Amino acid sequence: MHIFDRFVLVYVWQMDIRQLRYFTAIFEQRNLSHAASLCGVAQSALSHHLGQLESELGVALFRRQARGMEPTAAGVRLHDHAKRLLRDLALAEQDLKSHRDEVAGEVVLGLSFSAIEGVAVPLMRAMIAEYPKVRLSLFESLSMTAFENLLGGAVDLALAYNPPVDQRVTALPLLEEELFCIGHADLIGDSGAPISFEDFAALPQILLHLGLAARAQIDRPALLQQLRGSAIMELNSVNALRKALVEGIGCVIAPRITVRDLLRTGVLQERPIGGPTLTRRLMLLRLAGRPPTILIEATQALLRRLIRAEVESGAWHARLIDA
Repeated sequence: MHIFDRFVLVYVWQMDIRQLRYFTAIFEQRNLSHAASLCGVAQSALSHHLGQLESELGVALFRRQARGMEPTAAGVRLHDHAKRLLRDLALAEQDLKSHRDEVAGEVVLGLSFSAIEGVAVPLMRAMIAEYPKVRLSLFESLSMTAFENLLGGAVDLALAYNPPVDQRVTALPLLEEELFCIGHADLIGDSGAPISFEDFAALPQILLHLGLAARAQIDRPALLQQLRGSAIMELNSVNALRKALVEGIGCVIAPRITVRDLLRTGVLQERPIGGPTLTRRLMLLRLAGRPPTILIEATQALLRRLIRAEVESGAWHARLIDA
C-alpha cells in the first residue's frame, strides 16, 4: 500500500464526515459553485473546508483551473477511500434502521449485459412488489468492469462471469451456460449442426476486448490465444457486438442469453461447438470484508430465487449450480 494511502486510512477515521461529503461533492462536480449548491452551503465555506483539508493532509487535492477543479493523483486516492467509507456508513445506517419485516434503503447492483438480459426485469418487478421501501440502482457493464466497481465500492453486489479469484471478494456460483457459435445464416448456415472449433476458427470472428473481458466469455487461455490470432476485430461493447452479428460482419462464441431475442426471431442462428463443451459461470459477488446487511441478504436471496425461476422455466438456457 502506498504511504499516502496508509496515512489517509488513518486520517479519514478522524475526519469530520461532513468534510468527507464536501470533498466528494467537489470531486464529483468538478466545480466549487455546483458542489456548494449540492451541499447547501456557501461556496466560501466549501473552499475553506477544502483548504483546511489540504493543509492537514499536506498535499494538493485539486488543481484550480479556469474551467473547474481537476483532481490530483492524491485527490483520486482520497476519493477512492472516501467513497468506500461513505458507502459503508450509509449501509450501517440502513441496517440499524431496518427490521427484518421491513427491508428498506438503497442497494446498488453491478450486472453484466447477459445478467441484465436474464434477470433485470423480474428483479425490478419483484423489488417493487416485495420491498417497496428499497431503492434499486442497476449499473450495466462488462463483467470485469462490474468486478472492478465492486472492489472500488461503487456497487454492493455484482453478477459477473468467470471473475478472477480474489481474497477480497466472496463469490457464489449461480449457473453455468454452454457457449455456441452464433452468427448470421449467411456466415454459419441455418442447419443447427455442430461445428468444430477448428472450423469456427476459420470463420470471421469477433471477440470482446482483450483481457478479462474476453475471459468472461471463454475462461480457457489456450483457446482464447488461438481466437485472438484469427479474430477480425475486438469490441468493448455488447451492443456493438450484437449489431455486428446482425449485419453479418462476423460470428462469435457466446451463450444464448446474449442474443436471446435475435435467436427467437431467427435474425441470428446458433450451432453447438463440437468436442469438449465450452461453458462459462455466472457468479454473485460481494466484498468479503463488508458484512452483509439485512438489505444485502434480502437482495442476494431474491436474485438467487429469480435466477432459479428463469432457468427452471426455460427462459434462461443454463444449468443451475447448487451451493
